[in-house]
Amino acid sequence: MTMNPDLVDVLPAHQFDESQLLAWLQKAIDGFGDRLDVKQFQGGQSNPTFLLDTDSGQYVLRKKPPGKTLPSAHMVEREYKVMRALSEYTNVPVPTTRTLCEDNSIIGTPFYVMDYLEGRIVNHPALRALDRQERMSAHRSAIDTLAALHSVDVNQIGLGDYGRPEGYVARQVARWTKQYLASKTDEQPAMDKLMDWLPKNLPSTDECAIAHGDYRFGNLMLAPDKPEVIAILDWELSTLGHPLADLAYYCLPYHLPSDMEGSRGLLGEDLEALGVPTEKETIARYCQQTGRDGIADWHVFLAFSLFRLAAIVQGVYARALQGNAANADALQVGKRASQLAEAGWKIASEGDRS
Repeated sequence: MTMNPDLVDVLPAHQFDESQLLAWLQKAIDGFGDRLDVKQFQGGQSNPTFLLDTDSGQYVLRKKPPGKTLPSAHMVEREYKVMRALSEYTNVPVPTTRTLCEDNSIIGTPFYVMDYLEGRIVNHPALRALDRQERMSAHRSAIDTLAALHSVDVNQIGLGDYGRPEGYVARQVARWTKQYLASKTDEQPAMDKLMDWLPKNLPSTDECAIAHGDYRFGNLMLAPDKPEVIAILDWELSTLGHPLADLAYYCLPYHLPSDMEGSRGLLGEDLEALGVPTEKETIARYCQQTGRDGIADWHVFLAFSLFRLAAIVQGVYARALQGNAANADALQVGKRASQLAEAGWKIASEGDRS
């Protein structure tokens, strides 16, 4: 069974000079060949991603979107750096990177190229596209892979400068507050409340690891023939940060309704019938894999993750209004920002029940 990627002709807003790209890649990658066919992946909301079909095989190209972008967003150079370090020095599964181009004159923005991998990507954590007997193993593999990422010594693999090692949640709250305000289109009272509450209720402990920033099934590739993660994709939001922010983000579906448009929620699902773990089981496995005896301030990490996701979705919506979002359905997706913020505020106002 395969879950084929959704490929379309390159969207008009993202077209570039393919002959110029071919000439550059022929110099950058040995034996690249003379043929280049380009298609665009659908599904990502931020950095446009393309399949390159060539004489030497298939590659994936990721680039910054065209037009004016928010400050510090869409840093494809950082994606390239973290994946290259992880593939060279660790067993954390990532695609093999081939080359980075920081010259805007080639296709209009910086980009990088990596190997294309055959595998399965399932967007919804209910994993209905998999056989039931695969679902629990797939979730466990996802958690074990996250634990392995968070166990990497950043200094040993040359990523000690990949971000500031302290104060991640406070910085992220400040950053996404600015990003949200820069892309705000309508009043959202729940966002205002979270922007006030979060700086006053930061986690009581600080930790440092490689934080992926968007760790969910839609960014994980499973092997074609078994429920095992073979690649973590989409590193755009990665930095040095608090590992529990990644875990909380992965657990957000447990706090979002299954019938909410595009939310990929699990609230209201029969988890046992589906064959997927509960939130408690997920947290327990992560703690076991990372040597923890528990987690403090879980509600803070969840509220923060929902706030951050709402800010990201608001940015997607604002870009869609300007006409340069990477996904054709971004206008629909953008309407979810207020629902995410309301879910975050509900968790924050209920307090610590961990």
